[in-house]
Amino acid sequence: MLSLFHSPAYLWLLLLIPVLVWRRFFVSRDQGSIPFSNIDATIQLPRTLRQRLIWLPDVLLLLALVGLIIALARPRDGRQRTVSSSEGIAIELVVDRSGSMQAMDFRIDGERVDRLRAIKNVVSEFVLGGDKLEGRFNDLVGLATFAGYADAITPPTLDHGFLVAMLNQTQIVNQRNEDGTAIGDAIALATEKLNALDAREKSKIKSKIIILLTDGESNAGSLEPLQAAELAETLGIKVYTIGVGTKGEAPFPVRDPFSGREVLRAMEVNIDEATLTAIAEKTGGKYFRATDTDSLEAIYREIDELEKTKVESKQFVEYRELAVEEYPTSWATLPPILSLVLCLLFLRVVLQTFWLRELT
Repeated sequence: MLSLFHSPAYLWLLLLIPVLVWRRFFVSRDQGSIPFSNIDATIQLPRTLRQRLIWLPDVLLLLALVGLIIALARPRDGRQRTVSSSEGIAIELVVDRSGSMQAMDFRIDGERVDRLRAIKNVVSEFVLGGDKLEGRFNDLVGLATFAGYADAITPPTLDHGFLVAMLNQTQIVNQRNEDGTAIGDAIALATEKLNALDAREKSKIKSKIIILLTDGESNAGSLEPLQAAELAETLGIKVYTIGVGTKGEAPFPVRDPFSGREVLRAMEVNIDEATLTAIAEKTGGKYFRATDTDSLEAIYREIDELEKTKVESKQFVEYRELAVEEYPTSWATLPPILSLVLCLLFLRVVLQTFWLRELT
């Protein structure tokens, strides 16, 4: 409690209050007397309200004195503040949405799901945090998707809720003229978005990384994957690559021409692991292989550990004076304790001057 007072030593003066109370109300004082033969009738007379409140002016004075002593001790309202400064990481998530992402070789809570849905589930937890991943609260995170061509969905932002909402709206391409896997164009687009952050003033970005997630081979776009990797390396951007899904054959949903129902049929799939590994090695990143939801979560957890954000927090206490105002400009700006003291003294003067004048 004393830590809330700037000059707590003045509070020792409060010990005088019991002495003053004892002296005023309990020490007998010599009073003039008039002889009466019998005072029984006088004792039986009812006491008026003014007689009952004869003690009130003295109590008001003592309360005002208590308020002045507390004001001398300068009570303060202390509020703890925390200021955080961080050297964040700018992350560009690059997600494949080509037709091969329909392969249903992942499971969530025992339910078979396609690759894109599994990615949405894990990436959302990577960004926002959850039971298995901490989240990237201090980092700028952007999103790009690609199939036959690359799309910038959101620039690197701290509005992670919006980013995850946009990711959840991402759909697998369903038109043949849009299908394909333009890995080189996707890396180049992500590199451009991260490089544009340098133009921002006061940006403290410790490092910039791209997390590329694909399940196929580059077969579209105007730029070769390794050429895009060289561009990222030149600009100091690391690329972590993730190959998603099984190799060889994977179950795909198809429409049975006889029953009209959707059934799963095994189809040939392939991942160009050699190229994905070369991209990661050239830029100082790492290649990962995800064959199920657990391994995908483990990959993002490892990336989370590899790319930590440096956060520094400083705590301080902000005080607001409750009894002292350096420059009070009006009654409205007078500190509350001094206002109370003045009200008590004013009430005492009014009582003694008018209502209790004849009794004091």
